[in-house]
Amino acid sequence: MGTRGKAIPPTAAMLLCSVLILIEWSQSAAALWLSLPPHAMKCVSEEIHAGVVALADYAIVHEGDPQMAPSVTVKVTSPNGDILHHKENVTAGHFGFTADDPGNYPACFWLDPHHSGRTGASVSINWKIGIAAKDWGNIAKIEKIEGVELELRKLEEAVEVIHENLLYLRKREASMRDLSEKTNNRVATFSILSLGVCIVVSTLQLWHLKGFFLKKKLI
Repeated sequence: MGTRGKAIPPTAAMLLCSVLILIEWSQSAAALWLSLPPHAMKCVSEEIHAGVVALADYAIVHEGDPQMAPSVTVKVTSPNGDILHHKENVTAGHFGFTADDPGNYPACFWLDPHHSGRTGASVSINWKIGIAAKDWGNIAKIEKIEGVELELRKLEEAVEVIHENLLYLRKREASMRDLSEKTNNRVATFSILSLGVCIVVSTLQLWHLKGFFLKKKLI
């Protein structure tokens, strides 16, 4: 009689699916297309935590002669407004930085003024942040790991990132809760002050009217 394969327990199957999802997530990168109007600027931003490495490649999408492709100006800034990357009259390029402060890091593109066409252009942008920005091929060669061991290393990095994200979200939640409580206290204080001002103004109006009526001998 033939032997039957052992069924995978549901718990192990769920764990395996979670591992595969984490590995896939750790290898992901944000790729998008940005349509540029002829005389306007468009920006795309990524929310990056402090200490995280970000890499990006960009290129003009042009189907005709590459020499006839329109050029653009690119500027990448930090949440504080510091310029991290600035290039003019380019059709392709790349930039990379390590985030000093958490927040949104915008990358802005606009067509150069000498662009004679009346139509816009498209820019392809490929963001790689955190784990996706690492050169895993080089890491595997240096540490002499491959196959399952390399995937487990990626999974370990993904778990650390998820843990850091949870701590960051918890910190933001506490900050937003404190801000909400402060706002509620300010609103309550303002309401009490407004009520007090209304009572004082009403009292002064009654006192003034009473004096006026007594002066006119109406009461």
